This record gives sequence, C-alpha cells and structure tokens, in this order.
Amino acid sequence: MKKTTAAITAVGGYVPDFVLSNKVLETMVDTNDEWITTRTGIKERRILKKENAGTSFMAIKAAEDLIQKSGVDPSEIDFVLVATATPDLPVASTAAYVASEIGAVNAFAYDLQAACSSFLYGMSTAASYIESGRYKKVLVIGADKMSSIIDYTDRTTCIIFGDGAGAALFEPNEEGLGLQDEYLRSDGVGRQFLKIDAGGSILPASEETVKNKRHYVYQDGKSVFKFAVSNMADVSALIMERNNLTHEDVQWLVPHQANKRIIDATANRMGVAPEKVMINIDRYGNTTSATLPLLLFDYEKQLKKGDNLIFAAFGGGFTWGSIYLKWAYNSK
Repeated sequence: MKKTTAAITAVGGYVPDFVLSNKVLETMVDTNDEWITTRTGIKERRILKKENAGTSFMAIKAAEDLIQKSGVDPSEIDFVLVATATPDLPVASTAAYVASEIGAVNAFAYDLQAACSSFLYGMSTAASYIESGRYKKVLVIGADKMSSIIDYTDRTTCIIFGDGAGAALFEPNEEGLGLQDEYLRSDGVGRQFLKIDAGGSILPASEETVKNKRHYVYQDGKSVFKFAVSNMADVSALIMERNNLTHEDVQWLVPHQANKRIIDATANRMGVAPEKVMINIDRYGNTTSATLPLLLFDYEKQLKKGDNLIFAAFGGGFTWGSIYLKWAYNSK
C-alpha cells in the first residue's frame, strides 16, 4: 500500500496596488535607498490602502485567485487555515470569515500564529490532516497587513515590512510527491527581541499605551539577524543531510523574505546556486506569513513536477524551521 502524502496542487496570490518605494521612505524617515538596499535587499513594498480592509481582504483575494486558476469547487474544501500575525480582530477568527466569503461552506477554519514561520507551520498542519486520511482538500493562506502595526516614524522597522497574501491548496498524493520531511523549532528566548508590547493580556490597550506607541512592532535588529542567519541555515542544511540531498538535488530554495543577507547565508550553507533561490524581497519586502506562498505564486510557471523544494523560515518568538517538498504538477 502506497503512503499518502500531502501535495500542493494549486497556488494563488495577491499584493495591493500601492507601492511604497525607498525613494518615498527617504521623505518620511532619516534613511536612503542605498542604505536600505545594501542592508536588506528591499527596493519597494506594497501597502494596503483600501479603507476598512484588513488581512482578510487580501486572504480572500489570494484564495479567489487560486480558485479561479485551478477550478476547484470551494464547497469541496474541508479546512481553511489562515496563517497570520495580523488578524482582522481579536478573538473572532479571520479564517472563519475568509472561508465563508470564498464559499468554503463545508470547511472548518482557524488562524495560526507563529510570526514569520506561520505559513511553514501551516504546511505541516495541512500535511498532518491530509496524511491522516480525514480530509482531502486543505487550503492554507499566509496573509499579513503589516502596515497596520508599523510605526512609519521608526526607520528600523518601516523599511522592512509590506502587505500581501498567498494561498496553497494541499491534496492527497500517491506518487510520492508533496511534503517529504520537516524540522520545526522554537525558543522562547527570542520573545524580547521581536514583539509588540501592548494589546495582549499582559499589557492591555490603554490611553497610555497608545500615546507611547507600544502597539507597534519592536525589533532588536542585530539580535534577530544573528539568530536568523544561523538557525535558518542550520535547519536547511540539516533537512538536506537527513534526506541525503546534495546541492545538485535541490531545484529550489524557498526562503522567508526577511533580509537578502539572511537568504544568501542560507543558500551558501546549502551550496545552492543563486539561480535556484526564489527571491521577491526587492519588490514586496517582508510580508511575514505571506512570503513563502507569494514566492510560489511568483515562481509557479518555472516549477516542474518532481522538483525538490527546500522551504526555510525564521520568525519572532523565536520560531523557525525547514520543510522538504516535492512539487506535484507542471503549470499550464
């Protein structure tokens, strides 16, 4: 009896129309295009400007793009997972709303929050449900409206983040394709280096927390960079070693788009050539939960059935990990 694996069978994506370039940021904070590009690799990022639109707006758009391209009947989707660090509302599930809006009327839904590793963790969750035999169609959406939690007077964070969403449909596969292996980690020591101080149960929102700008992302850039460089590279190399993969066996590295230098360090550790590394950080910045699915969205036409993909991510908390997946289809 062949083992059932969880394969990606369709992808979709969405980024807002408004482009926030480095040149525009030069007029907002004390920075310049050369400094940003050299240290991060980012040239521009997309910002959702639509009034009263949150993360769900982009998640729905990405899901609708997937549904339109693949022809899947949304009523046949069993489970909708929205990986996000910026839910529409506290308490109320963003995923439940997204599922209803896209017509996934027979699906259950929930949100998953592991910062920038959220989509990676979501892939693992989807695979577990599929491999168990309980569900046949699992939709994982990575979406974040980072502009809603960024202080655009703080030059250490406003240059990094953008808004966007990407979606992937997981289905059973009997050909040995799909998710092959994973190595996921976390360490609470990172809690102090990348966070939002207020708005949670420790420090609820108040006039004082708003006045002191404690509802925006705080990042200790040097500490996060140090942890991310070593850990993303380590787990990516480990997943290759565990599966007897050489750099020649890997067709694509799919890395979280936080910083070009982190991406380069991971690729170098793996021995993967630059042309095998998916990159869109220059156009979108760090879209947090959306980076990995947006890479699949952008590179879908270049992917071939049987390609070996290594996913790698690192996020606040700290959370990080790597997944080895075999691509399951040729694009039309």
